[in-house]
Amino acid sequence: MELRCGGVGSQAGGRRMDGDSRDGGGGCKDAGSEDYENLPTSASLSTHMTAGAMAGILEHSVMYPVDSVKTRMQSLNPDPKAHYTSVYGALKKIIRTEGFWRPLRGLNVMIMGAGPAHAMYFACYENMKRTLNAVFHHQGNSHLANGIAGSMATLLHDAVMNPAEVVKQRMQMYNSPHRSALSCIRTVWGTEGLGAFYRSYTTQLTMNIPFQSIHFITYEFLQEQINPYRDYNPQSHIISGGLAGALAAAATPLDVCKTLLNTQENMALSLANVSGRLSGMANAFRTVYQLNGLPGYFKGVQARVIYQMPSTAISWSVYEFFKYFLTKHKLENRTLY
Repeated sequence: MELRCGGVGSQAGGRRMDGDSRDGGGGCKDAGSEDYENLPTSASLSTHMTAGAMAGILEHSVMYPVDSVKTRMQSLNPDPKAHYTSVYGALKKIIRTEGFWRPLRGLNVMIMGAGPAHAMYFACYENMKRTLNAVFHHQGNSHLANGIAGSMATLLHDAVMNPAEVVKQRMQMYNSPHRSALSCIRTVWGTEGLGAFYRSYTTQLTMNIPFQSIHFITYEFLQEQINPYRDYNPQSHIISGGLAGALAAAATPLDVCKTLLNTQENMALSLANVSGRLSGMANAFRTVYQLNGLPGYFKGVQARVIYQMPSTAISWSVYEFFKYFLTKHKLENRTLY
């Protein structure tokens, strides 16, 4: 439901869910706007966490088949039977040769990680953003505050998601020996130790901190342009989220290094004369360059952008919906009693 009235000039004053209030000019108000204006000026921590968890689960569930293709397209030395030129072509080939459910293998472990990871991610971001804006004495949104808040949220998010990423990427690879998440966890733990689940953590942070900074800054900037009163407006959340995700994905293409550390791709490591396990961000960067040169860092970037654009659009639209719905529901319950 779009909670706005008339044009920008005649838009009704509304309360923002992130803690600021702005007064617009006079004008008509529909019932939705009046409901929105009666909401508290900020959502609670539990609301941010619940909305974030729902956003993470739905985002990763809907986009998981594309995520599977992305992982395979980032392979440095793929099997001849796993050469793909497009996301759509890859999905068709995987389903035809490996079965309808193959692109979904590992989805369960991703859902288990995405719920708590995104709960902390959005709760941390919202609270850090509000705190830093107050510190900077900024009326509205400070891009610096948004970037720092996004970076801090990434530290928590990736700490939870990294083990899930390791398991799901090993299950996504072509000809993976792992048929279930539990067997994959047991095998990795037994043969490589607990550290294997965090082998790519520093590399992931190196990539994700700039990614999330660009993502949050772009989202907040676009919201200021197309939804200046920060009403609950699904269309604006979808557009802002999608464009922010696409821009951030295109600007940070080093995802292939993380994938190499997570999957420990045997054929690629053999070609690079790496004995044992590959570890460390510098070694991953060196190995990618050794095998594929500079273009190697951009392997799968098409799939990454195609994945991230709808993924972040889903995440923000679901998050904003649940934040609005839960806050409104709590207010209605409070009014009753």
